[in-house]
Amino acid sequence: MSSEPAVTSQLLFQPPCGPVSGWRDGGVIRATGIPYARAQRFQPPAPAPDWTAEFAATSLSPACPQAPVPFLDDVLGTRYGELPGSEDCQNLSVTMPGDLMPGEKLPVMVWIHGGSYTTGSGDLAIFDPARLVAENRVIVVSVTYRLGLFGFLATPTGRPGNLGLLDQLEAFRWVQRNIAGFGGDPGQVTAFGQSAGGDAIAHLIATPEAPSLFQRAIIQSAPLGITRGRAKMNHAMGIAADSVTEETPALDVVAREAEVTQVARKFGMLAAMPFGTQYGHDPLPEESGIEAAWNRSAPAIEVLIGHTSEEARLFLPRNPRLMRLAAVPLVGAAAVRAIDWVVTETVYGRATRRFARRHAKAGGRAHRYVLDWHAPGNIFGAAHTVDLPLLLGTRKTWEGAGLIEGARWEDVEAAGREMRALWAGFAGGGDLGKSGGIPGVLRYRAV
Repeated sequence: MSSEPAVTSQLLFQPPCGPVSGWRDGGVIRATGIPYARAQRFQPPAPAPDWTAEFAATSLSPACPQAPVPFLDDVLGTRYGELPGSEDCQNLSVTMPGDLMPGEKLPVMVWIHGGSYTTGSGDLAIFDPARLVAENRVIVVSVTYRLGLFGFLATPTGRPGNLGLLDQLEAFRWVQRNIAGFGGDPGQVTAFGQSAGGDAIAHLIATPEAPSLFQRAIIQSAPLGITRGRAKMNHAMGIAADSVTEETPALDVVAREAEVTQVARKFGMLAAMPFGTQYGHDPLPEESGIEAAWNRSAPAIEVLIGHTSEEARLFLPRNPRLMRLAAVPLVGAAAVRAIDWVVTETVYGRATRRFARRHAKAGGRAHRYVLDWHAPGNIFGAAHTVDLPLLLGTRKTWEGAGLIEGARWEDVEAAGREMRALWAGFAGGGDLGKSGGIPGVLRYRAV
């Protein structure tokens, strides 16, 4: 995204929230950093009040305050501090085709970013939806929401959990009310997200309101295998987080997050994503009622759900023991493949298949995919997040990212163009049929 938007006066939109001026950026039009909700710290969000003066939607949405993750910066090519941090982070950005016609009603795709519920932001350069929008004539809404201690942990003293999830619900309500003012069709909305973003969308489906907010969902690499049985871990974390108050400086809250994460360590695989959605806290039912809640929404929401074939390989270079094992002649590579398969199955595969089967059995339409694409000879293989460069960002964003080192950009682009068309086709109501795929990239089938 250009950092210095050239604002032109004719790009004025008149949604119900109030007049919004956008800007032209290459082949797309953007309206960025629009407030959809506001909240005091540790309080549920309320819709942002409407305005009457023109709102200049020309600044990218700030990120929720968060700690640096140097490993991910190397793999994904992100930069810590790329966006300013602010607790007032409930903003969204709308990206539209550059040749938007008056009165047009285009399919809408709402992006919920991942990052273990502790990092990331809707307007990071790696999540730029410009290619997806320009090639496929869809509108993409990128949502920024509260993370970590600000958004995803209840405490024994009554601080609510799921505040970040409530933020996302407000964003979807904003889309329903306002997106027609930007050329979008509120009756054709697809929620899509990767990793924690996919997990959030899966859980939004369990809310009674979901069928009135979106008609389709694309759930990418959601760690659904570690979302159950977390109550004890969350309780222990909540106790450790209780010393944080409304007055604690934001950077101190972020520092405290690392200590709270340590408390989760003794809970095994669950600690791979310590923060997350909490059952029994608004807007989610108790854990015992989650299946029934999903089943109620199933007939109204079509789902495309899947994962990469080697999810766990993202974390391989971070584990010295595994790296030593990989270097053992003859048996090393096979042993690492076996470990990757077990972790991929446990955290993603099995639970994804179960989710899709249950959804279909409850009267919903579901397709399940596995993505195999990877850069030749790259240590990460078809790892967690390898779908991102195929869908979002630009050549400039991804050049130098460890994740796709060894791939020619022309090959990334060729695979990506087909995947973006598939995602957008699904969002536009296209029928995926019984089975299909993109050779060398992914395969899918109806459940």
